[in-house]
Amino acid sequence: MTWTIGPILPLPLAFAVALALALALAVLTPLAWADPPSGEPPGERVPALARVWPVGTRPAVLRGWEPPATVYAAGHRGVDLAAPPGAPVRAVAAGRVSFAGRVAGRGVVAVRLAGTSLRTTYEPVRAGVAEGAEVRAGEVVGTVEGTRSHCPDTCVHWGLLDGGTYLNPLALLPPWLLDRGPSRLLPVLGVPVPPG
Repeated sequence: MTWTIGPILPLPLAFAVALALALALAVLTPLAWADPPSGEPPGERVPALARVWPVGTRPAVLRGWEPPATVYAAGHRGVDLAAPPGAPVRAVAAGRVSFAGRVAGRGVVAVRLAGTSLRTTYEPVRAGVAEGAEVRAGEVVGTVEGTRSHCPDTCVHWGLLDGGTYLNPLALLPPWLLDRGPSRLLPVLGVPVPPG
């Protein structure tokens, strides 16, 4: 005896069709909202071109980058950096300000990085630059607003986009800036030992 679903498909064939459909959706859904392929996986197109942190010299990362499984899924599309209200927010690399204004009641500054298709965003920030302004690495683009958002204390949400694809902004930081490591003393050669 063969079980069928409705008058048409035997159960093993119906299972195979359902499995094939589920696999096709799993593969095609992310492609439907991602940028067109550029020959490189999204994480590989981030050059380590940052010259400074957006705030401070090595701020605490309060929440890291958690890429969503799909375009509307839960996740964290940037990193939250500890910063007190009024702290200067700096452009991590040279570029042009593509947006400086308010979104949903919070100040946002976005900078399109020179020579790339990348755009960094900083919020909540009171803009100190105008849209269209050219900025250098390390130049102050605004100050941290005292607004509490999703951080326990004030923070700066730092984002990175390539078109509509969110990427990990920490990938912009070269290793020497990301983790300085411990200091090391080197021997001094050719200098006489002081008397004593």
